[in-house]
Amino acid sequence: MLGFLARRLPSVALMLLVTSIVAFLLPRLGGGDPALVVAGSDATAEQVEAVRVSMGLDRPLVVQYVDWLSGVLTGDLGTSLISNRPIAQLILSRLGSTLELAISATILMVMFGFALGILAGSTRRGVGRAVLDAVLGALVATPPHVTGLILILALGIAWRLLPISGEVSILVDPATALSYLVLPAFALALPQAGTIARLIQARMYQVQQEEFVDLARAKGVPPRRIAISHVLRNSMGTAIVATGIRVGELLAGAVVMEAIFGRNGLGLMAVDAVSSRDYEVVQVLVLGAVVIAVVVHLFSEMLLAALDPRIRLDLS
Repeated sequence: MLGFLARRLPSVALMLLVTSIVAFLLPRLGGGDPALVVAGSDATAEQVEAVRVSMGLDRPLVVQYVDWLSGVLTGDLGTSLISNRPIAQLILSRLGSTLELAISATILMVMFGFALGILAGSTRRGVGRAVLDAVLGALVATPPHVTGLILILALGIAWRLLPISGEVSILVDPATALSYLVLPAFALALPQAGTIARLIQARMYQVQQEEFVDLARAKGVPPRRIAISHVLRNSMGTAIVATGIRVGELLAGAVVMEAIFGRNGLGLMAVDAVSSRDYEVVQVLVLGAVVIAVVVHLFSEMLLAALDPRIRLDLS
């Protein structure tokens, strides 16, 4: 496992370096001037320039990038250009809401994705397979925001079973918090679960045609053992890596879900920062999202290496 990490770390470090450059440049390429936002629309050109100098925006981009990156590496995320508050403090004030949504959606995605995938991969014919194929097709074809709107109309407006907007911290009132989490978490998780289930289903069909499965049947190995030890274990690799990738998509989808369901998380904070041209906040949020996605993907590859002896052999 140490050898696996040693081979992956250089590429991960390079990816994060490139990401930091993109995160730094992207907000600045979008146009707008945060100094003008701070100074106000009635400010003169001299006043705007004075604000720009006080905010450090008059320095060369290379100098700004090096200062920002060195600060991030030492734990200093910087200060918001608009609110003049430490970015770490702003993130901590919103982090709980986004973590609740992301963790809930990830758990649902894994549960439904693997359960539906295994069930679909084990059902070879008949009405059951047709129904499962239709369900998976609908999940894959429906984007999260459309799923969210459907759930709001069905469970929030038509039947009024669940709240459709707002949030309560799970640390304050767990039962009420879960009721507010159900709709956005399911809206985020179900489309991704459909994709994972499709991958598991296709891989199980492929593995069932392999020669080692036929050999196990010829030797009289019980069908249950063949399904679990041979087919299922050799079908999980693609799904595990795909799950790691989907976590990054969940983080991106959380921006839309928080806007739809009125949750005051990092996604809404990112939207506000972009609209106000708060470069410092935007670049930290972008870099943080990529770091989380990379770490989760690396963990999924480590899990895959633990399940597949061929990968461990290649890395030894």
